Amino acid sequence: MKKLFLLDGMALIYRAHFALSKNPRFTSSGLNTSAVMGFTNTLLEILKKETPTHLAVVFDTEAPTERHIEFTDYKAHRQAMPEDLSAALPYVFKLIQGFGIPVITSDGYEADDIIGTLAKKAEQAGYTVFCMTPDKDFAQLVSDNIFIYKPARMGNDFEIMGVPEVLAKWEVEHVHQVIDILGMWGDAVDNIPGIPGIGEKTAKTLIKQFGSVEAVIENSHQLKGKMRENVEKFAEQGLISKKLATIMLNAPVELDEEALLVTEPSREMLEPLFAELEFRTIGRRVFGEELKAEGSAPTGFGQQIDLFGQPVNTPAPTFAVPEEPLQGTKNIDNTPHTYHLADTPEKVAELISILESVNSFCFDSETTCIDANNCELVGLSFSIKTGDAWYVPFPADQEETFRLINHFKPVFENEKIEKSGQNLKYDILVLNWYDIKVQGLLFDTMIAHYLLDPDTRHNMDILAENYLGYKPVEITSLIGSKGKNQGNMRDVEIEKIKEYAAEDADITLQLKEVFEPRLVEANADKLFREVETPLIYVLADMEREGVRIDKEALDEYSLQLKVDIEQLEKTIYEKAGVRFNIASPKQLGEVLFDKLQLDPKAKKTKTGQYQTGEDILTALASKSDIARDILDFRQLQKLKSTYVDALPTLINQKTQRLHTSYNQAVAATGRLSSTNPNLQNIPIRTERGREVRKAFIPRDENHILLSADYSQIELRLIAEISRDENMMDAFNKGLDIHTATAAKVYGIALDEVDDTRRRNAKAVNFGIIYGQSAFGLSQNLGIPRKEAAAIIEEYFNQYSGIKRYMNDTMNFARENGYVETLMGRRRYLRDINSANATVRGFAERNAINAPIQGSAADLIKVAMINIHRDFSERKLISKMTMQVHDELVFDVFTPELDQVKEIVGERMRTALVTTVPILVEMGTGSNWLKAH
Repeated sequence: MKKLFLLDGMALIYRAHFALSKNPRFTSSGLNTSAVMGFTNTLLEILKKETPTHLAVVFDTEAPTERHIEFTDYKAHRQAMPEDLSAALPYVFKLIQGFGIPVITSDGYEADDIIGTLAKKAEQAGYTVFCMTPDKDFAQLVSDNIFIYKPARMGNDFEIMGVPEVLAKWEVEHVHQVIDILGMWGDAVDNIPGIPGIGEKTAKTLIKQFGSVEAVIENSHQLKGKMRENVEKFAEQGLISKKLATIMLNAPVELDEEALLVTEPSREMLEPLFAELEFRTIGRRVFGEELKAEGSAPTGFGQQIDLFGQPVNTPAPTFAVPEEPLQGTKNIDNTPHTYHLADTPEKVAELISILESVNSFCFDSETTCIDANNCELVGLSFSIKTGDAWYVPFPADQEETFRLINHFKPVFENEKIEKSGQNLKYDILVLNWYDIKVQGLLFDTMIAHYLLDPDTRHNMDILAENYLGYKPVEITSLIGSKGKNQGNMRDVEIEKIKEYAAEDADITLQLKEVFEPRLVEANADKLFREVETPLIYVLADMEREGVRIDKEALDEYSLQLKVDIEQLEKTIYEKAGVRFNIASPKQLGEVLFDKLQLDPKAKKTKTGQYQTGEDILTALASKSDIARDILDFRQLQKLKSTYVDALPTLINQKTQRLHTSYNQAVAATGRLSSTNPNLQNIPIRTERGREVRKAFIPRDENHILLSADYSQIELRLIAEISRDENMMDAFNKGLDIHTATAAKVYGIALDEVDDTRRRNAKAVNFGIIYGQSAFGLSQNLGIPRKEAAAIIEEYFNQYSGIKRYMNDTMNFARENGYVETLMGRRRYLRDINSANATVRGFAERNAINAPIQGSAADLIKVAMINIHRDFSERKLISKMTMQVHDELVFDVFTPELDQVKEIVGERMRTALVTTVPILVEMGTGSNWLKAH
């Protein structure tokens, strides 16, 4: 079968770029490769799943089309292309060329017209044609042999639409009637006006009744009120819109079947391209082996060009990237090195003697698994100079391992010797289980790179390739791919482990030498030395300590939730009058909106099923109790599966405690996150959710939990950073900030503020720094947009310092490319000067928010370090066990409670020197809920 795929190039590229806008992909030279990566993955999926015989990618050109000439406002309001996207376009074209795929354009015709023309010609030539695009306009092209192929989106699979699917989705009798609906409906993106007052649903209804735009106009006397008036007044505009929406089938392009044939990709062209783009995984997918090509010099942020070859000028980046592009890829086979195996008492003694004589060494541990609290040590590697390293193997017999590693105890515990490594918290925690308490200054390459470039990846292999031009041995080459059949390091022959492990220490040492001066250049050295590095020891001790969980209480709660869920399920069925799968969005939508008719204007997804997300159900809940029941059902199901049933499975069998893992290098703001479990997400806002916290209990009857929480810390920091006089005055007087704000905004006395006004003020206080608009505030509070706008305007009148802070911060970001916290933590904003309003707006919101969130993160980190030091110096039995948002939790030995409260309160309040008072609220209890 002849199978032709026609790709709507620019639509797919835009889609790929914005799909990763919240987590963009950057190369080490700062090139945003989101669009190229997304487009490449889409292309590979087609080639693998659909095996087309013929393929082409179609683009618009810069030349005006007939539509632009006849209707000058056509596409006039489109935003400028994001600079990152324009910089990526040349790479997309190189990629397409490397796959041997023709790019088809024609001056005066849009990509839609070219695809439409080729599709019809190919159909006549016996092809089955797939038009790959997310664009709805293409529905008008569908026939028995022409299909729309909508790419996968948000975890959903791809969608193929033929004639039956189009007729059903558009509710028409003939495919060509899609054009009539588009003509009446209009298109805001392309600036096609349509007929005012007629949206998608109305357009479908009218076309179903009359058959075409022309017939609707002809029979306008049958319409009523405003609709009739609009149809008659804007009749010509509707006809023009229909013409604009019609895909032309006469573009001057020929169906060159030989040129469209799918061919093998060119290794010669693609290998250097993949190397430059740092597409390691994609390279393996295409060629099935490691890339051998040398990466050519990255285009980076110098001269960028748009689709039409025009230069795009963008400010130079200020974030830390390699100054010079790295040519070629070094590896263990082509790079001179000397790696020693210390497998005898004599060699171990020689190594220890060397380590005792230096000021700093780099080390790494090899273990049986990645759980530092539940693994066994397989070996240690050390390095003190480039290209030279040692590996010390340890036996499976743990008693023997304890005896052997004890020889290294004085070296690790020597405070005068600096220790460096990659993700040192893990290694420190592993050694702690072998009665070794690492001490001294630390240099963690993962943390160093996190401070230099917080938005990118910090994996050692990635860093080595990007900064050293070196590709380390992959662990999967030793123990196999991830999965149930993956082995562990004990299964690997000693010579291979020696090379792999020693290389890790050697390369990490080299990365330290690269990052150390860059931290100074980026003004991040103090933050690294005084906050992030000391925090490693604190977090390692917290993870080692863990927290006690009341498993029996969770088991009982799980049974109770099961009963409640079953009762809710029964209630929902009774109210719906039918049994259905509540967890199925499709079935749920049909029950709520087709059977129960809860919302005649119910929104649908692009696949045609009703939207049933939390926001939709929340909006319905005030009108319908079944919507509230479904929300409760979902909440209880998630609560049961994610927390109540999951937490007991995470209890360490060795300690019978729960040991979360804190992530220091994930959130770009500087905030800590945690995994297994994610403590930050344990529910607190609902009564049922709070029950989970009851299961977190003290070590024994001699201990009590203490919770210490910063009160309104972000608002206090806004006041501190902005120096706004009114907000500082409110905090200095100890006023309730939301009441004080309401009094200012509404121009009333403090004692006249009611709950509604305080609620409105609270929404503005917390929303304004996240870029909340009048529309967002009106939606949040359920008030008219005009009233919301008036509240925001008066807010800025009363708090002019905050408005000044916002403006000054954005100006600083535009000039420097970053913003800073009170302690100098930087958040780099690549898109702050983008000509694209959507992209720029996201960067501007980050610019305003990052100094506040980041300063809050720095504050609690400094507090944790000082509290940990005080506990240690006073030799307290009490332990700090959890950090969640702005809260610290302690397992306190009851006789030490007063002393602990004094230390915690003082250290949290004074972690940063501020004019605005920092307030800490503390509570104690027999479980976390009671203490909070």
